[in-house]
Amino acid sequence: MENWITSIMEAFGYWGIFLLITLENIFPPIPSEVILTFGGFMTTYTNLTVTGVIVVATVGSIIGAVILYGLGYLINVDRLEMIIDRWGRFLRVKKEDLRKADAWFERYGYWTVFFCRMIPLIRSLISIPAGMAKMKFGLFLLYTTFGTLIWNIILVLVGAAVGNNWGKFVAFMDVYSNIAYTIIAFAIVVALFFWIRSRKRSNPSQKLNP
Repeated sequence: MENWITSIMEAFGYWGIFLLITLENIFPPIPSEVILTFGGFMTTYTNLTVTGVIVVATVGSIIGAVILYGLGYLINVDRLEMIIDRWGRFLRVKKEDLRKADAWFERYGYWTVFFCRMIPLIRSLISIPAGMAKMKFGLFLLYTTFGTLIWNIILVLVGAAVGNNWGKFVAFMDVYSNIAYTIIAFAIVVALFFWIRSRKRSNPSQKLNP
């Protein structure tokens, strides 16, 4: 995939970067770190500029994020509640839990969007729950733009600075990604543990009899 990405960027310049980064936000398996660092490297031997690469990459990222936000927004919450009504007793989930999750995202979701825009793979997927939670579009756009801009500036500048060694930096980013995924997975496990414990305390009848 890396060769395919770099060949498109070399053939189409800014338009190639814009297209690839937009697709990366819709189809997360396309690695943004390759697009951005190689784009930075291209500024050292083509007529592309660092500012130009950052601008087109940011615009493409925002468009892709808005598309996924729209998909999440169209998901019918009432249908989710119907599923919970029918299968919730097996999943041990209630409609109240869904509303609590929505309230949590309403309270902390903006910062979640901001920070997740700087984590590979998750930076794209976070737009879907933001849409499902009906996050205010203006604020979603604001936090998405700032998070994306920081991510793009760092990777493009690094690509321009390391030059031919941009591939080594991409390998380093793989390590960063794995660490980030591990931390997130651990946080999810901890959150689930406390959530289950709080539910058992509030619903003693759910505890198994010896």
